[in-house]
Amino acid sequence: MQLFVGVDWAEDHHDVCVMDTDGQVRSKGRVSNDLAGIAKIHDLIGRAIPAEFDDDPEVIVGIETDRGLLVRALVAVGYRVLAVNPLGVDRYRDRSRVSGAKSDPGDARVLADMVRTDAHQHRAVAADSDLAEAIKLVARSHQSAIWSRRRLANQVRSALREFYPAAQLAFEDLTHSDAVSVLAIAPTPELGKGLSLSKIASALRRGGRQLNVDKKAAAVQAALRTDQLTQPPVVADAYGAIVASLAKVIAAHNTQIAELEEVLEAHFSQHPDADILRSLPGLGVVTGARVLGEFGDDPNRYDTAKGRRNYAGTSPLTVASGTRRVVRARHIRNRRLADALYWWAFNAINRSPGARALYDHRRALGDTHSGALRVVSNRLVGILHGCLRHRTLYDEHTAWAHRNDIAA
Repeated sequence: MQLFVGVDWAEDHHDVCVMDTDGQVRSKGRVSNDLAGIAKIHDLIGRAIPAEFDDDPEVIVGIETDRGLLVRALVAVGYRVLAVNPLGVDRYRDRSRVSGAKSDPGDARVLADMVRTDAHQHRAVAADSDLAEAIKLVARSHQSAIWSRRRLANQVRSALREFYPAAQLAFEDLTHSDAVSVLAIAPTPELGKGLSLSKIASALRRGGRQLNVDKKAAAVQAALRTDQLTQPPVVADAYGAIVASLAKVIAAHNTQIAELEEVLEAHFSQHPDADILRSLPGLGVVTGARVLGEFGDDPNRYDTAKGRRNYAGTSPLTVASGTRRVVRARHIRNRRLADALYWWAFNAINRSPGARALYDHRRALGDTHSGALRVVSNRLVGILHGCLRHRTLYDEHTAWAHRNDIAA
């Protein structure tokens, strides 16, 4: 016997619908987001089992997320939990209800009906290890902190463009400790021009610079003393307050990113797949941890390299109708994984002759830089799948033997 459960989850409650193989609703209700709620879900499922049925039924649950305490509790009890894309639920709702009506109990019923008829179209929540889950959490937090720092740097750059262009000449990377430490003591053009070499050098040392301090201080001083257009003093002071504030926030981000990176390295080094991932060109601790965390470590999650590529969003998408056929990049994908794969491919073309040859080949065919890197990352994902499946370290010749220029 099979029972199909739809869970329309929310922050403080969940609507549940239990359906049998004939599409009949056996039980339904609203549960709280706590232990009592989990117990009530089990009770609703128990009430849906016919009295004459002695064995435990197979329970298939459809829910619009693949993470959280509720999902972990449902997986732990032995239910087969399917993560359903919310866009799919929206399309299915239109198919079964043309009126446009929508409600949380109705969505729970839609989810139950979806997993009853189309369970084969949805992926089960992966049984990743606790260590892989921890790596994913820390890697995502680390990645989010870097993205946040980048947004802050863009705000600083925008402000400097308006009143302090000399600072832009002095520092190419506004998130670097050199820029943060100097802008903290000289957030306005007037203060920047008045800085002595000794003050600049002291600021650079406080920021952590140890090499070429005097040379860098001289370059910074020369840049800050160049003649530039200026704003009125009161406007420059207002901009300076903004820049000083943002510099402090960026400095805090730098500290937290470094601390998260230490935690990430400690977790990643403990994982049994770490040596395999680190053997691939372009995968360091941070990028390797991101790739591992987003792919997960369930050995049965991806049956083929194609399945892993499709999840990664690196494989091309074909749209064909009649005589029209278009091949394009996948835009609906895991954004965090896509970012990690981009930097993996970017690093790999400088470390792997095979990856470089493929990149150059695609560029010669007219691909853009990003397009060529996407082709490289697609190939690297396939190589990673083979290494993990066969539990072998990366070998340059084996990975690229199909290319004559590398095999030779």
